[in-house]
Amino acid sequence: MNTTPDSDSDSSVAAATVETDSGDAATPPPVPEPPPVPEPPPVPVLHLPADGVPDVTADAAGLSAAAERLRAGSGPVAVDAERASGHRYGQRAFLFQVRREGAGTWLIDPAALGDLTPLADAIADTEWILHAATQDLPCLAERGLRPRQLFDTELAGRLLGLPRVGLAPLTEDLLNVGLAKGHGAADWSRRPLPPEWLAYAALDVELLHALRAELAQRLEAAGRTEWARQEFDFLTRWRPRPRVDPWRRTRGAGSVRDPRGLAIVRALWETREQAAERSDRPPGRMLSDEAIVAAAKARPSTSEALRALPAFARFRRRGGVWWAAVQAANALPESELPPRYLDDGPPPARYWERRDPVAAARLARVRQAIGDRADALGIPAEVLIAPDLVRVLVWETDGPIDSDQVRQRLQPARPWQLDEVAELIAGALSSA
Repeated sequence: MNTTPDSDSDSSVAAATVETDSGDAATPPPVPEPPPVPEPPPVPVLHLPADGVPDVTADAAGLSAAAERLRAGSGPVAVDAERASGHRYGQRAFLFQVRREGAGTWLIDPAALGDLTPLADAIADTEWILHAATQDLPCLAERGLRPRQLFDTELAGRLLGLPRVGLAPLTEDLLNVGLAKGHGAADWSRRPLPPEWLAYAALDVELLHALRAELAQRLEAAGRTEWARQEFDFLTRWRPRPRVDPWRRTRGAGSVRDPRGLAIVRALWETREQAAERSDRPPGRMLSDEAIVAAAKARPSTSEALRALPAFARFRRRGGVWWAAVQAANALPESELPPRYLDDGPPPARYWERRDPVAAARLARVRQAIGDRADALGIPAEVLIAPDLVRVLVWETDGPIDSDQVRQRLQPARPWQLDEVAELIAGALSSA
């Protein structure tokens, strides 16, 4: 180390002391504390819509009036839906919220109304603003409501790489306005709906127009307006993909290893679905996933043994129904037992290392390339390209591939996504 008298080290030491007139070192004066940083003012929270809480439209005359007002309004229409999935069977909507400039907010009761064609026709030719559109599009389509063009505020936030993309956080961060929340998981099938619930529902569309305007500006500034346009156009054509063997999504079913146990999972799941639909209750309240998996692993030989399982303690009232399902599964011939894995695609990525280490290494390289690009763009990797599309491509590719082939095989990825990842994926797949 350099220790000359004029070195930086010595200078810093000298600066740390103050010499008195007599040459003695004195204690340096205290450094004043920096002034406290003032707390930002709290974000104002909306508890009521600006125009008050609207009445619920629940008859044909009211629906006709709503349709006429909405048709006469201007600009995009904000749309939201409330379900009761934790209280009723399925994902059907029990309230629609619709707001348009010049028309105000309308709360529409689809359970009390039959044909919603007047509403569908009134808003068909305008842009819809939704938040997390894939959550609401299926229940809207179930009642004949399908947008021809839309703007998804949640997806716009994700395309911008914003850290918080829930509706309330977005309004706080971008509009400096909070939304009173707390009833999202409520039983929206209840009638009459409490006033505070109606206020909550109306607020879900209160700020969507302002939020859309702010997000559109930011997308334009970031050069990502075209990305958003492609994504939103895709959503107008999107439909939920029917699941093959939906019973396999039973929580914990992956731990059931033998085909006979999987047959029990299937039988109990299907019996539960039928019972839940008949009683209009959530399947999990009829029989828990934990109980299904416990029965599959234990493979009880008597109804008493089934009811004795701790996971069945809450479900013994229907014990005969569940035992009949287990019996049916136990009676199946070997040829009718479900396979451990489906043949309709690659296995979950967590199993790749054990089943095909070479493919697992390919996937790791591709994921790294995608992750690096996503980090550079400041967006989540799953927004850059859907993981399922990548997984299928990598599993089915066992040699070099060029970017054009990647583009062809990553459909229905959007063009902007392919522009960003096609060459990266081709390079990762072609490297040893």
